[in-house]
Amino acid sequence: MVFSSLEFLTVFLPVVLLLYYLMPDKGRNVLLLLASLVFYAWGEPVYIVIMLGSIALNYLFGLGIDRFEQKKNAQKAILIVSVIVNLLMLGVFKYGNFVIENINAVAHTALPETKLSLPIGISFFTFQAMSYVFDVYRKDAEAQKNILNFGLYISLFPQLIAGPIVRYKTVAEEINHRKVSFDLAAQGIKRFLVGLAKKVLLANNIGYLWSCLTENTDGHLTAAAAWLGAIAYTFQIYFDFSGYSDMAIGLGNLFGFHFLENFNYPYISTSITEFWRRWHISLGTWFKEYVYIPLGGNRKGKLRQVRNILIVWLLTGLWHGASWNFVFWGLYYGLFLLLEKFVLNRFLPKLPSVVRHLYTLLVVVFGWVIFAFDDTAQLFAFLGSMFGANGFAEGDFVYSLASNAVLLLILLLASTPLCASLGKKLERECEKKPAAFTVLETVWYLLLFVLSVGYLVDSTYNPFIYFRF
Repeated sequence: MVFSSLEFLTVFLPVVLLLYYLMPDKGRNVLLLLASLVFYAWGEPVYIVIMLGSIALNYLFGLGIDRFEQKKNAQKAILIVSVIVNLLMLGVFKYGNFVIENINAVAHTALPETKLSLPIGISFFTFQAMSYVFDVYRKDAEAQKNILNFGLYISLFPQLIAGPIVRYKTVAEEINHRKVSFDLAAQGIKRFLVGLAKKVLLANNIGYLWSCLTENTDGHLTAAAAWLGAIAYTFQIYFDFSGYSDMAIGLGNLFGFHFLENFNYPYISTSITEFWRRWHISLGTWFKEYVYIPLGGNRKGKLRQVRNILIVWLLTGLWHGASWNFVFWGLYYGLFLLLEKFVLNRFLPKLPSVVRHLYTLLVVVFGWVIFAFDDTAQLFAFLGSMFGANGFAEGDFVYSLASNAVLLLILLLASTPLCASLGKKLERECEKKPAAFTVLETVWYLLLFVLSVGYLVDSTYNPFIYFRF
């Protein structure tokens, strides 16, 4: 089940919300836990066992660290075991076949593949479970004594499938004590509808262009068509993932939770360093908190800092998937971040902002091309097309561009703070007539909902890109 599905919008969410608001405070966590398990089991019932195992093991790890508070060696041993167990579980399901394929390729063996499919959202809930154990070990949060409450933290359906990655210390208090209010619920509904519209009206439509250009041309794209496709995918992945994060944050508000922001207009960045402070903030923060800083960060000399950055970005690439393109993608960004830190920072800030912005967008677009293709041959063929291997333009490109010109303009504007600024300006202008603003706002969000539902009724193209991670 996905947020942008009719069964979720018309059955699951209304029923859960109704029961949640009718339920006494003491029963709400149990209700949410059951609803979250149903939500996860909807598509892959068998893999609910993996999640329940993760919940039980990490709950015990947290209790063990709490119990041996005065014995640091015992705590460290439990922490190490927890990291090994979590990474082993992630490795078996996510990287097992990748390792076997590469062993077979290098050693010319014929080892059989595991035939295990990837449980949806395993990267997200595994990282959340690990953050809990780390936080308890570092005394950033108290160990959760109630296994049902801990299970809710791991399985909470608003952010279970594709994030944001919610660290335990961020919501520890709200797991045990939280309040729902009309204002917070209204804020959540609006945020959810914005995310739904981003996903259904923007990401899906521009994603269709990307699919048409890459699936129906036998790899023989002209340079213009390839660049148009790369730009389409650049917009698709942003509105797909940020739309999901908006929906997750909005749903969290509906149930009394405050999740941290996951995107902050990354495409307005003027450096790759800034881009990664604005894109998938929860993942970047996780790696900084639990990998980069424990490795020493920038405190032990430049060579170790270089090593630490490369390790973090190698792991960031691998976290996204078991394929060499993700390894290349992670190292690609690691190298650009090092280049900016030690070379480009000497003169990059002196360049006009438009030049810095164009540089950043070019690096990002190429990065998304690497990210998009898990087949190395297809990746290099597409990169060749971008540089004119199949000519530079044709009639189909003109038709595709003209057909999507309005959509591309909307995507361009929506990826900047301009729309939000105009909304705030309109609100200020209507301060003397709050009733009129309320009517306009209600009509606007109803329109987003109706258009999104209408599109879902009429379309079967509704993937979430980050579900595969």
